[in-house]
Amino acid sequence: MTVMEPISLERFSETARNIENEVRRVIVGQSDVIRQVLICVLAGRHALLEGVPGLGKTMLIRTLADALELNFSRIQFTPDMQPADITGTDILEEADGKRTKHFQRGPIFANLVLADEINRATPKTQSALLEAMAERSVTVANRSYTLEAPFFVLATQNPLEMEGTYPLPEAQLDRFMFKIEVTYPSVTELITILDRTTGADTPTAGKVADGAQVVAMGKLALNAPVASHVNEYVARVIVATHPDDSSAPATVKRYVRYGASPRGAQALIIGGKINALLDGRIAVSFDDIAAVATAALRHRMLLNFEGTAEGITAAQVVEDVLKSVPKAR
Repeated sequence: MTVMEPISLERFSETARNIENEVRRVIVGQSDVIRQVLICVLAGRHALLEGVPGLGKTMLIRTLADALELNFSRIQFTPDMQPADITGTDILEEADGKRTKHFQRGPIFANLVLADEINRATPKTQSALLEAMAERSVTVANRSYTLEAPFFVLATQNPLEMEGTYPLPEAQLDRFMFKIEVTYPSVTELITILDRTTGADTPTAGKVADGAQVVAMGKLALNAPVASHVNEYVARVIVATHPDDSSAPATVKRYVRYGASPRGAQALIIGGKINALLDGRIAVSFDDIAAVATAALRHRMLLNFEGTAEGITAAQVVEDVLKSVPKAR
């Protein structure tokens, strides 16, 4: 990957807008989903998209791959998939009468990995992704292989109540920066989808940025300053998601079993930084934190039996937490 000079705020905003515009040439609506996926990509972190089949989750990720000049691979998860189908394996090769062991890389060795229907594989296979997502490396036969930057997993999953799905382990869920819910299109959006997809010509996205630009944009975001009162606010939000804390709202104390982890706080800050930069601002505001809070925290809060039985969602709990935590003390 070519090393790129530091990028300016203006160049950051321009490149990000161009990426979003190229994706919107193919994807109808879903503006919040596109923005949240882009935030994860620019942060160099992973995203999990959840929705019923047919809503364009896979198409969105493939379109983003078209807009970015990155090494792309797709892994279609199935119940019979084995960990080696993801990471790769050692194979024996024979040449000149000699047998040598050679490591054949799996599809995880890419910049942008589409993990399609990740919750249709067994937990053993799902866990094969955990080291790659956490450490940016893969270990096979006691040898470690580094994954080249940028590296991020964009995974899709069907709702857990659908047949043939397995819940992701909490440790793996926590590795996703955002969990993004993809909803049904409106009537107007559906008409536009029909116009775009039922004719002879299908729109495609053009290349906008390469790996070096993505890495440079991520470095700019990580170096963006955050005021101390914003950091304090984020810390109080995370603490308020824990039912045993005195600052937790009644909804949390009644319906939440476990609150968000410190990675949730990191996701709020990094997501807030990039959300501000996408709008052409260097300073992170409370509104930037609120804009990414649901996607950053909904999968990091485990509801108890009562919350599940009453149909309470993590998104509702996050909303109550944001309302209850004052922005200044």
